[in-house]
Amino acid sequence: MKRLTRICWVLVRVIVAVLFVSWCALHLRRWDAYISVSLPTWSRVPGLVLATLGGFLVLLCGGLLSTRGILETPGDRWFPKEFVALGPFRYVRNPMSLGWVIFMLGLGLYESSVLMILFAVVLFSFLHAIVVFVEEPGLEKRFGESYLEYKRSVPRWLPQFGLPRFGGKE
Repeated sequence: MKRLTRICWVLVRVIVAVLFVSWCALHLRRWDAYISVSLPTWSRVPGLVLATLGGFLVLLCGGLLSTRGILETPGDRWFPKEFVALGPFRYVRNPMSLGWVIFMLGLGLYESSVLMILFAVVLFSFLHAIVVFVEEPGLEKRFGESYLEYKRSVPRWLPQFGLPRFGGKE
């Protein structure tokens, strides 16, 4: 029961973060009137699809991450010595960040907001810098060769489904 409670709590925090960032981004729409670029009305359908897929990916990754490395004792964390990739992490190294960007891009298309789409691009640039300069060096230091093998076999942002996946057979 404790595990289910932890998973639910992590998912609630992820949902709150997604809703807060979305609410902030939605305020960019008011500035679209000052830009002479407009999106076609048909962009709402692909926007809804992308926002749904991106949101699902963020929640899926949040659920997966919440189930890994947590001991039964509250407050304790178990840090594995070997890097393990599950679910979407077998296809792309940063699926949660990618899900955020896809969600924001979809929201921008759905709302026909050029500035929200620009926000998605800025968000991607920011996340890319965090991944390259902070996250990956830390994971290399922590997991050593197993993470380096993961980096060699799994692309950072764009999945390649035809290739053998990390940690398993095709």
